[in-house]
Amino acid sequence: MRILKGIHAGRELTSPARQVRPTPEVARGRCLDLVADELRGARMLDLFAGSGAVGLEALSRGALSVDFVENGSAALHSLKANVAALRASKQVRIFKRDALPWVRKLSARAYRIAFIDPPYGSLKLDRVVEQWREVPFSDILIIEHDQDHDFGAGGTQYAFDGPTRITILRA
Repeated sequence: MRILKGIHAGRELTSPARQVRPTPEVARGRCLDLVADELRGARMLDLFAGSGAVGLEALSRGALSVDFVENGSAALHSLKANVAALRASKQVRIFKRDALPWVRKLSARAYRIAFIDPPYGSLKLDRVVEQWREVPFSDILIIEHDQDHDFGAGGTQYAFDGPTRITILRA
């Protein structure tokens, strides 16, 4: 797993084995390409952050800052190691929290972009999307999900090889 574009392009990232399903590089690259104009100078939220690959890619491409929310110990270890390796600690905040209570506390437009990637098949995705619909905590919500997960979100969906789909919603 590596950073694809920007100031850290080509840098390798670590990922905990088996505990985390990293966003495929092609999906990560494509979804950030689709919001490239909005990404520059943006505050971003990376929920269910795992190793932090999406948020760190966003920083590499010009995001101002990223808040990572993750509560898995192995994932947090990789996330912290990746932040340290890129010397990005001044641009990030890492929160060891459950994502659902976290988003319930957010105000409207707290972030320009939010990326969510809960475990495939989890109802947490539906709950986060429902909360975003009630209080759009970001201007843009990027959702990584399984091809069979129908959460009725609307938006624009992008398919990739394998089960991964990306849906982008705009407030």
